[in-house]
Amino acid sequence: MIATLKLSARNLMRYQRRTLLTAGLITLGVVALLIFVATAGAFKQTMVGEITDAMLGHLQVHRKGYQAATDNSPLNMNLQPKAIEKVEEFLKGDPDVVAYSKRVKMGAMFSNYAETSAIRLNGVEPEAEDATVPALRKRISDGDKTGPLVKEGELLLPTLLAKGLKVKVGDSVVLVVTNASGSVNARPFTVRGILDQVTGPGGRDGYIHIKDARELLRMEKPEVMEIAVRLKSLNALEKVQQRLAGQLDTIRNKEDKPATELHTWKELSPFATIVKMIDLMTLFIRIMLIAIVLVSVMNVMLMAVYERIREIGTLAAIGTKPGKIMGLFLGEGLLLGLAGAIVGVAISYALVAVFHAWPIEFTYGRSQLSLVPDLATGEVLLVLCLAVLVSGLASLQPAWRAANMDPIQALKHV
Repeated sequence: MIATLKLSARNLMRYQRRTLLTAGLITLGVVALLIFVATAGAFKQTMVGEITDAMLGHLQVHRKGYQAATDNSPLNMNLQPKAIEKVEEFLKGDPDVVAYSKRVKMGAMFSNYAETSAIRLNGVEPEAEDATVPALRKRISDGDKTGPLVKEGELLLPTLLAKGLKVKVGDSVVLVVTNASGSVNARPFTVRGILDQVTGPGGRDGYIHIKDARELLRMEKPEVMEIAVRLKSLNALEKVQQRLAGQLDTIRNKEDKPATELHTWKELSPFATIVKMIDLMTLFIRIMLIAIVLVSVMNVMLMAVYERIREIGTLAAIGTKPGKIMGLFLGEGLLLGLAGAIVGVAISYALVAVFHAWPIEFTYGRSQLSLVPDLATGEVLLVLCLAVLVSGLASLQPAWRAANMDPIQALKHV
């Protein structure tokens, strides 16, 4: 085997220009794929982190049917205290859950005493919300970023409403809410901070203390509309989802049907569609790599067979077995793929090192984000195996053709 590969390597060096050109094409394909995958992965990780850490959390628990009606901010589909107690029991006992936050959500009218606009409010427990969505505090573009996220009697206001109604930090405003029974309640609040906008649901929400939210809605019991959950690692999302879904299924209503439902961030954010598109583009890039390797190697191997017909005839005439001849040409193709892939991986690591030294900067809302691509070992090994495998497949037909030549006809070839 080793002797065959040595002969294959010598044959490749006889045609250095062609060998370098073919290996260069394979290298280009490998670099394009690895850098795209690394950059796309960094982009997905950064954006998903911004969305989950700034507003959604990784998972959310709701009463059955609440999420389907969330645009109307329903007040009659709350999680009841007994159900909340069971959910908290499950979350506290899950080793992959690091924090959770109970939220009271409602639609309201917001007034600066001169103009009025609609707003959606989130009543939160400051410490729990801070632990569940740590990037929410970073969205405060104006106001005090220290101390509790929000205190009783204070409001975190989205920047669109602040600009539209010309409200600034420290101003007194009024929130007017209609509760589930139809009665209207109003309370003055002080603007504690202005929140930068983010893409997706929640980007225009205001935040108040959960006690204020329950007072506005005149809640007699400590109900909530949703419980946001943060995990130790986003990689555990599917595992935790399956585990919690099974546990939550034990919480039943009076009709003995599931009383709660569990949603991941993918079901709550439109960015999940962009993630799918990025994954689809990665698949297309992989297909392009396969096509580049396949066409390049097959072309050079066909040319090698055509130019060496008499040589092949001589090998066959002196008793070289067809399998040996086939192995020679198959080895050339495999070495081409391996050499091109190794060089491509080396160049990719060098480029990633450059990106680490000078990260890719871009603006998201008013946030300045950095992309720092990384190459996963699994992805590198996959690309290496893919390049070598496709090179071998591309060499099969030319190698088979060489092995099955008639020695007499080959020696007559001019």
